[in-house]
Amino acid sequence: MISMIGLIGGLVLLTVLTMRGMNLLIVAPLSALFVAVLNGLPLFPQLAAEGEANFLTNYMGGFAGFITSWYLMFLIGAIFGKLMEDSGAADSVSKWIVEKIGMKNAVMAIVIACAVLTYGGVSLFVVAFSVYPMAISLFKEANLPRRFIPAALAFGSTTFTMTSAGSPEIQNWIPIEFLNTSPYAGWEVSLIVAIFMIVFGYWWLKRMIMKAVQNGEHFVERETDRFETREDLPNPLVSFIPLLVVLVISFAFHDSLAQSALIVALLGGVIATYVLNRKYFRDFWNAVSEGTIGALIAIANTSAVVGFGGVAKATPAFASTVDFMTSIPGSPLIGSALAVCVIAGLTGSASGGQSIALPLLAPHYLDMGVNPDALHRVVAISSGSLDSLPHGGYVVTTIRAIAGETHKDAYPAFGALTVVVPLLGVVLAIVLFSLGL
Repeated sequence: MISMIGLIGGLVLLTVLTMRGMNLLIVAPLSALFVAVLNGLPLFPQLAAEGEANFLTNYMGGFAGFITSWYLMFLIGAIFGKLMEDSGAADSVSKWIVEKIGMKNAVMAIVIACAVLTYGGVSLFVVAFSVYPMAISLFKEANLPRRFIPAALAFGSTTFTMTSAGSPEIQNWIPIEFLNTSPYAGWEVSLIVAIFMIVFGYWWLKRMIMKAVQNGEHFVERETDRFETREDLPNPLVSFIPLLVVLVISFAFHDSLAQSALIVALLGGVIATYVLNRKYFRDFWNAVSEGTIGALIAIANTSAVVGFGGVAKATPAFASTVDFMTSIPGSPLIGSALAVCVIAGLTGSASGGQSIALPLLAPHYLDMGVNPDALHRVVAISSGSLDSLPHGGYVVTTIRAIAGETHKDAYPAFGALTVVVPLLGVVLAIVLFSLGL
């Protein structure tokens, strides 16, 4: 009983302190310490018997292990995104899409611009920063309530793109290490689920916006809406090439290099961006430096959460919880989806949820004979659902830092599209896999 109180209390502490704006690098080890104390874990290896779990070893093992596995992916991916941003290539792609789709379809233009950039390998945060100025312009022109902009940005970035087959985003690549699959695992079901998310999610977003307009809401301009407009943008068709390079290389080498194919693909994107757009860079080396700093912050925050999981999984309560989830009647995919959903939700991180759950769940389900491709896809999609609860890092950044909105105004639509829609997608994926697709 005390073990369960310690585990739940630690998770609640992690969630509450994160929502209050405290730094994850402090909150995560503090919450892990709470879990360790209430579970009677020794604090230091010197106080533990040989081979016995302890707070320091388990926390730092999880923290360092994630960095070891994913640092280069985070680094090169962040640099690629920053170079696309600094050269104007990301803006060029977004602007071209907006122009082609038209002002009457302002919401669709934003969603598609985010989707193209995300599926091309640009990090979610860079996509949000790049597309937001155009979103402001479109919503102002169409006189739509600006509180829906974060939802439109997130819907195009974190739902049908981030966790779909073939996506170069990390959430689609983490399962490869544990399941020996490919980034295209379960692509048939993934395609159906992605189409469902696109159609249903877009319909729901438009319905919410139109209802707000009918209730008298409209665009309210702010002084902070004045953005610098670049005139010297590269050709949009040329700007698409680095995105295609990432996709083509990851496809060509995923069988032979597994996870390492992502490093090669993103590096190819970096080189292509530099070669094709070098005369458009404002400050190439500054962009590289900013990308590096961004990568360090992102991977440190995620590793801090994974370190918390390293302590949590050493507790009796965690073992009991895993046993419960893995013994749920029906398809084994239900237990895996539930476990990843819950852990991703409590940590506010899709990648963190996968990294904590998969080392424990993957061997169990593979021994049961579960199709690894089906497990890969269900885990990927489910990780992109409850990670978008109000305390999630991407949620807070997009709503508050980028859009300058409050959770009260922006989160209802944001949560509907990034939590409810992916959850429905998980259910659909499990049904389709259970039917043998």
